[in-house]
Amino acid sequence: MGVVVGKRIPRYDGLQHVMGRTQFVDDVSYPNMLWVKAYRSPVVKAEILKVDVSQAEKTLGVAAVLTAKDVPANQYGFSNDQPVLAEKGVRFKGEAIVAVAAVDEDTAQEAVEKIRVDFKEETPVFDPIEAMKPDTPKVRPEGNLWMFGEVPYRRIRLGDVEKGFKEADVIVEEVYRTQNQDHSQLEGQVSVARLEANGVITINSVSQCPFLHQLQLAGILKVPLNRLKFIGGTVGGGFGSKNDMHADHIASLLALKTGKPVKWRWTREEEFLASTVQGAWIMEYKDGVKKDGRIVARKIRVIRDAGAYGSLNAYVVDKHCFLVCGPYAIPNVWIDGYCVFTNKQVSSSMRGFGVTPASFSNEVQMDKIAEAVGKDPWEIRFINAARDGDITATRKTLESVALIETMKEAAKAAGIQLPDHLMAMSSEKKEV
Repeated sequence: MGVVVGKRIPRYDGLQHVMGRTQFVDDVSYPNMLWVKAYRSPVVKAEILKVDVSQAEKTLGVAAVLTAKDVPANQYGFSNDQPVLAEKGVRFKGEAIVAVAAVDEDTAQEAVEKIRVDFKEETPVFDPIEAMKPDTPKVRPEGNLWMFGEVPYRRIRLGDVEKGFKEADVIVEEVYRTQNQDHSQLEGQVSVARLEANGVITINSVSQCPFLHQLQLAGILKVPLNRLKFIGGTVGGGFGSKNDMHADHIASLLALKTGKPVKWRWTREEEFLASTVQGAWIMEYKDGVKKDGRIVARKIRVIRDAGAYGSLNAYVVDKHCFLVCGPYAIPNVWIDGYCVFTNKQVSSSMRGFGVTPASFSNEVQMDKIAEAVGKDPWEIRFINAARDGDITATRKTLESVALIETMKEAAKAAGIQLPDHLMAMSSEKKEV
């Protein structure tokens, strides 16, 4: 290890990239390959009354038209609540209803434009705060809140937060918001599927988790796992956008239906309209702080805009709530984390599974606390830093902590001279 630690070494795939020799999924091509386009809902929320694909099927060069009735098990996802192709209704603008395979993309698009769908539009809900109200229209039949066991929020409790507030000298309250974010990776969603002579379906996939997607696809197709061969490898950027299956299921279904290789390559417009995003957050903080800067109580309500389907949202809310207190020792904690459904495209994972927004809000709050008690932001962080033996909000006893030592090194690297009393602190034990 001493040969490489602390040294710059060439990336194992760097030469391939700079010479333009890296093969991505979109570079995969087979003879007689068909191309896919999808009819996506032009409305936000509606009941589907009728789907007419008769003219699309008659289009010269079209090999197959796929609707919900052609899908063996039309429900998938990490929460198993999302249709492969919408059948009874749509929950967000851009949701796929029909897929077409044709000899080229232009022909497939021509056929898509001949598809007619009758909708009965319904009232959509876009604001997660509004979606939480009992009289708001339902995004999904089960209601607009994800249930964490018997309660509609992830609940974390440590100590007695109200007692902590009474002991505090200063109360610092703030609300932090983030917006929906698209990953905007260079490589979009793309899949190439073909049916082998032995009945195995080979999928060239951009998946960031091919084994999980193999399980999901086996459920959709109702086939054993040994009939699915995923070829992953080089991904042209993911950042969480490819943890959810976007194209492999449709390409595989059409490969089965036609017996030919099939490619579905999303446009950038489709990426922005229909792929998963980092859901928006609303983070409401209330901190009780002593004059010396110690945080003695923290109460947080977190609201996650999940979009139209479950995906990884509940897991993202869990991770956010578990870590929203940051690397600080706070004796009294109350956290309620809500996962709220709206009629927007589906939210899912993005760079940190909810931890990044938690870190943003937490660290800005620390600066506001420093301002409220008239102390340097560095000092506030040193005073509240977790040490060996401290208990987290989830009741985990910390071991081998080195936060204070890390902050000292960070200050040194930034050219900041910390005062002697901070330099004397250690993560090994609490200072008296």
